[in-house]
Amino acid sequence: MFTGIVEETGTVISFHEASESWHLRVQASKVLEDLRLGDSLAVNGCCLTARSFDGDEVEFDLLGETVQRTSICNYGSGMLVNLERSLTPSTRMGGHFVTGHIDTTGEILDFEARGKDVYLRVQTSDEFMNYLVFKGSISVDGVSLTVTEVGDDWFSVWLIPHTLEVTNLSERSVGELVNLEFDMLAKYVNELLNKQNLQGRSSLEEAS
Repeated sequence: MFTGIVEETGTVISFHEASESWHLRVQASKVLEDLRLGDSLAVNGCCLTARSFDGDEVEFDLLGETVQRTSICNYGSGMLVNLERSLTPSTRMGGHFVTGHIDTTGEILDFEARGKDVYLRVQTSDEFMNYLVFKGSISVDGVSLTVTEVGDDWFSVWLIPHTLEVTNLSERSVGELVNLEFDMLAKYVNELLNKQNLQGRSSLEEAS
């Protein structure tokens, strides 16, 4: 479990397909201070397990599904990635609950300065739009952000200077893919409502 508050950006050293899995190697500093083998680390919002260390580098195993569902398939050497260690009992809850299980990717439609802040608009499949509400939470590449607009198949957020300074979002551009994880509570509520609707329809059909 994570908060969506990025601790630092790391640098992709390599990403390749091995015989037993996909391997991602990242260079970092702060997040490696107390990280152990088997620990979880959010890489651009995707929960990955540390498999080996070599100085200031950490390597992860990735499932085929992870590569297909996230933007990791586009990672190359030198790319910056957002990093966050998992929650501890003493962690400050500054963002929102983020599981590190990416739901889908989104394409950046707009990324521009408007006044002192930066406007970011992302398009994604309309099947996920029920999870988004005005002033709700969304994780974009592992960054906890507040939704400001919701369209038919897009949403927008505002980025403050601090977010751009400490994350890799400053490196993003129109047309690129970002990892999206929708609010866990919104997904549970939506699923419960769907089940209630199905049960209600079944009861009406039986009564008729």
